Amino acid sequence: MSVDMRPIGTSGFQLPALGFGAAPLGNLYRAISDADARATLDTALDLGLHYIDTAPHYGLGLSERRVGDAVRGRKATVSTKVGRILFPAPDADTGAERYGFHTPMPFEARFDYSHDGILRSHEASLQRLGLARIDILYIHDIGRLTHGEAHAQYWEQLTKGGGLRALQRLRDEGAVRAVGAGVNEIPVCLELLDHAPLDIILLAGRYTLLEQGALDDLFPTCARAGTAVVIGGPYNSGLLAGGSAPARHYNYAPPPVEVLNNAQRIAAVCARHGVPLGAAALQFAMAHPAVASVIPGLASAKEVQETMDRVAFDIPADLWAELRHEALLAPNAPTPAPKVAA
Repeated sequence: MSVDMRPIGTSGFQLPALGFGAAPLGNLYRAISDADARATLDTALDLGLHYIDTAPHYGLGLSERRVGDAVRGRKATVSTKVGRILFPAPDADTGAERYGFHTPMPFEARFDYSHDGILRSHEASLQRLGLARIDILYIHDIGRLTHGEAHAQYWEQLTKGGGLRALQRLRDEGAVRAVGAGVNEIPVCLELLDHAPLDIILLAGRYTLLEQGALDDLFPTCARAGTAVVIGGPYNSGLLAGGSAPARHYNYAPPPVEVLNNAQRIAAVCARHGVPLGAAALQFAMAHPAVASVIPGLASAKEVQETMDRVAFDIPADLWAELRHEALLAPNAPTPAPKVAA
């Protein structure tokens, strides 16, 4: 199947509606060999998933290295993130899990959203990727959910400390094609849009079959601002990824009882209509007109093909109607139209 292209605000370029989240290629939760990582990326590129999102945080540089090696010389749109500086850590225990990653990279990270920190992070990512230009640059993990009481300090770095100014300078000088924020909370997106024009927001886990709060304020605000949205975590870190039943993770942790119950109810509706839960979750996230791309995390060539199968699956309109009837779907949430056979 072909992957349709969608515009990124007024930036002058487009993204495929389905992309590739490269956090798993930083050895998230389990180690993946270099050969398997390369096969995963090659399969994705061959099938038209040529938007790939990575970050210094993913495997402390490992994901960026693997992505760069795969896309160099090929048609690809690459995004990475700023806000963390990696520094050498000779004594790092590379045999242990660090920040959820089983990575051999001997580095540690510190947050830095300042003007110089943004520029330094961008330059370091170019080196790790081995690319002359990064297409999209996101501010990574700014917000109270990540930083708690330290949020005010980092927010000041980003605003008064010139971090946003550095980001816009990179775009204005043509070093990047678009700038935005990559976060997993909605309030900070609205705050950012009050401070600076953003081309794009990568929102992870907050617009899914389980959560549609972005419909209320964020999506209308983005539409008025001409800001595109990329959806990460369409399966809520695995809870909605199963074929017929929910997995036992939500936001990378055991789910609250109410969330698990809702996921089980959604899975039951999908089962009644003969629809894989993952297919419904993925197609739902892709259906909103504000969404330019959806980027599930992919860890193998098999998962890439499974993702393409999920997008191609013909979901009956009755499934969405039942989800609304059961109050499992917001009344104003767009849903995909049934596919028409060629």
